Amino acid sequence: MLCDVLQQAKVPAGVVNMVFGTGPRAGQALVSHPEVPLISFTGGTVTGERIIRDSAPFCKKLSLELGGKNPGIVFDDADLATCVSTLVRAGFSNQGEICLCASRLFVQEGIYDEFVKRYVEEVKKIKIGDPREEGTQMGPLVSREHLAKVMLYVTLSEDLGGKIKCGGKQPQLAGPLAKGYYLEPTVVTDLPHDATPCVDEIFGPVVTITKFKTEEEVVEWANEVKYGLAATIWTENVSRMHRVAHRVVAGTVWCNCWMIRDLRMPFGGSKASGVGREGMTNSAEFFTEEKTICLKVAGF
Repeated sequence: MLCDVLQQAKVPAGVVNMVFGTGPRAGQALVSHPEVPLISFTGGTVTGERIIRDSAPFCKKLSLELGGKNPGIVFDDADLATCVSTLVRAGFSNQGEICLCASRLFVQEGIYDEFVKRYVEEVKKIKIGDPREEGTQMGPLVSREHLAKVMLYVTLSEDLGGKIKCGGKQPQLAGPLAKGYYLEPTVVTDLPHDATPCVDEIFGPVVTITKFKTEEEVVEWANEVKYGLAATIWTENVSRMHRVAHRVVAGTVWCNCWMIRDLRMPFGGSKASGVGREGMTNSAEFFTEEKTICLKVAGF
């Protein structure tokens, strides 16, 4: 469909080429070819590290949008009615297989119990089923291997003393869906803030909720992971909103919202979440090269 749109827009033939293939074949060929001057990649951090290493001999320009373990910080003055519903969507849209999902939540102790209660109630309402049917809110994970990986984190959470407030099992679905790679939306509490399920990118329908006391404490915890892609902050205190947004290390910080984007804004991550920024002006600069031409004219 995109190719058809490009043709309708009269983009000259050969300017854009769609090449389909696997990473080891098509991706590796592009990354290691001396005549491909730049790479823009969206995917996992491990693959991004491979791209950096294999492209280094050619000094290619790189724009890498990689993984994330995005914090959702909820202060005790947050509007729970809006906050809970938005963070449920932020945690479980596309089965949690979105790099921008808010998969680790930090909730201030004054509202922690009420937040968990409301959050779990909303998560239990999520409809799992055929993604082709209207009303389905969660479909299957991308592969059998990925489902097994996500399930390992659920088991690990229990082994570490975490409480599974809901989910954690494969749903019993009928007909052709019975063999699908489905997992119930899972909420885990009572884990230490630095437990493996709280710091590794699971990339599935698993959200951890951790209680915090102070602003200083939660900023430290939010920044302790290797990722820095996105964050969400929930508070009615505008000064605190600005203060925390500036201190959290992330390429995008949403305040009292999630996934509100303007494609003209710079987009990308910090730390292991990527290199560079894209979006309108940033993309124009990345996909072109500036050149300086200096002329000495006779007589001047």
